[in-house]
Amino acid sequence: MTSAPTIRVQTQDFDLQAEVDLLSKSRPEIGAVVTFSGLCRDEGGTLSALELEHYPGMAEAEMTRIARIAIERFDLLGLTAIHRYGKIMPGENIVLVVAAAPHRQAAFDGANFVMDFLKTSAPFWKKEHGTDGKAGDWVSAKDADDTALGKWAEASRSVTE
Repeated sequence: MTSAPTIRVQTQDFDLQAEVDLLSKSRPEIGAVVTFSGLCRDEGGTLSALELEHYPGMAEAEMTRIARIAIERFDLLGLTAIHRYGKIMPGENIVLVVAAAPHRQAAFDGANFVMDFLKTSAPFWKKEHGTDGKAGDWVSAKDADDTALGKWAEASRSVTE
């Protein structure tokens, strides 16, 4: 039996281990848990903060939609996706994906799928703030993110339709 995904968009930090425990401890049929935690980089010492904005309501809805597709496609037993917004300092958490499945490959694929679609489909925007005190422009999407999404070609038809 699969469960509904846990989706949160929040300003506060999250505890990776607590999220893993919450998802996995009550499900003895889970044999694998894969986590991805994205952190704010300092970009070689030039970044003082990353400002993240989102489209409230729509971001959560899109994350839920992506997560439900992942649960179905990879037979996941559970999935948690948390994305922060606001000003985030280098070294702080930005995003967490926890995928649980009976076996490792499904958990790896599920987590990877969710991150690839979050990077390209969920309505989040990033602005870099430099150590020189200047705010940069909003960060453009990267071609590498679209390329990564391409490996899910069959799934991307169902996600974008």
